[in-house]
Order: sequence, then C-alpha cells, then structure tokens
Amino acid sequence: MSASSHYLRAWEGFWRDAPEGEGEVFWDSDPSLTAELHLPLFADHFDAALPVVDLGCGNGTQTRFLAGRYPRAIGVDLSEAAVGRARADDPSGAAEYRRLDAADPVAVRALHGELGDANVYLRGVLHQCVPKDRPRIVENIATLLGRRGRIFAVEPAEASRDVFVSLAQSPEGPPGKLLAVLAHGIAPGEMADSVVPELLAAYGLRVIATGRLPLMTTEYRADGSRIEIPTNWLVAGAADGRT
Repeated sequence: MSASSHYLRAWEGFWRDAPEGEGEVFWDSDPSLTAELHLPLFADHFDAALPVVDLGCGNGTQTRFLAGRYPRAIGVDLSEAAVGRARADDPSGAAEYRRLDAADPVAVRALHGELGDANVYLRGVLHQCVPKDRPRIVENIATLLGRRGRIFAVEPAEASRDVFVSLAQSPEGPPGKLLAVLAHGIAPGEMADSVVPELLAAYGLRVIATGRLPLMTTEYRADGSRIEIPTNWLVAGAADGRT
C-alpha cells in the first residue's frame, strides 16, 4: 500500500519549492554535523561489505557522505523532485538515487531482490509519517536488512515537542526554514520515545545500541545560536541474524 496522494503532494511541493543550495532546508545540515557524527555510532555494527540505503534521502547530502564509506550507496525518497535534486547535486555520480515509497512492500522487495541484504540509514523519517504508515515502513525495512543488514535510525525525542512549540510561539513566529516546511502541510509528528523500539521488535529486529544526540538544524535563534532538536538513535538488526 503506497503513500496517500496528499502526503505525496506535500513532499513534491516542498522539494519543488525549496531554495537550491547547501543548508537551505531546515534539516539539511552539513554531514560534519550529521552523518559524520553518526558514523562512529554504527560503523562497528554495519557490515562494511554491504550496500547502504539512505531511506528518505531528500536532496542527498548525507547519501553522498555515505557513498565514500560503503561500496554502494543508494538514496531513496518518496519525492521525485527530491531525487531529481539529489542527482543534480551529485554530478560525479558517487551515489545512486531513486524514487521509492518506503510503505510499498512490492517496491521494497524488488530493491532487496536487486541489492541483497543492505544496511539502512534512517534520519527523521518515521516521526513525519502518518502513524498508520510507520508499521508498514518498519516491516519493509526489515525486508531490506534481511539477516545481515543493520539499521541506524535517529528520530526526534519526545522532548523535541517543547522545542517546536517554543519556535512556533516565539514573538517573531517560526524561523523561515521551519515555516517553509509547515506551509506545505508537513508538520513534525509527536511520537513517544518507545514507538520505534517497539515497532522494530514487532518485526523481528533486535536493538543493539542506543543513545541520544542533538540534531543540528540549519536555522538559528535570534541570539545567533543554532537550533538543536533532541533525538534518540539506535542500531538494530534481525534477531536471528549475525551477532
């Protein structure tokens, strides 16, 4: 079952209208503040011989970083506009980019059939999905992982709600880059800290490592400080897979 047309339109519209250039999207921080900080958390758990799938890759900033560290890096996104932008921003072709609905089991099985078991990098995707799609996406992630792959997932923590509320209610209104997200009907979803571990367990995935780390955005407060979102991260793999 694929994403709703409303959800798809929202993301297509967002990426079509987003300004071009580095750091123009709220969460599109330089890899030195994102994937490069994440790498030590999952590198020892990922099988370095497997490809890595950046699920929800957007304009591919983090995919390009991962491409230099794994034999094959594939960025996938629901939005064709995002995929097109990722390809345009990667003229060297270091990574691959494809349009893929992570809630579509047929499409995900086809990708696994092509790649075999794969590692998955997932940053801030599940909290933006409608709750009914989260189990489908996690089940499909389990398909991509197979027995050898591992997932690194990082999602806003419950405490992030207070940050978003304070930004929305500030006298100046939401920062421009966050306002651009909200204007397309894409709102940060409230998700309990227990949701992701419980979903992973429900689909046969065992959590191997966990922690907390702030997500560095590309926006700043009036005092010049960078806006940070509290997040939870984890690494998981098939319960009956490799140890």
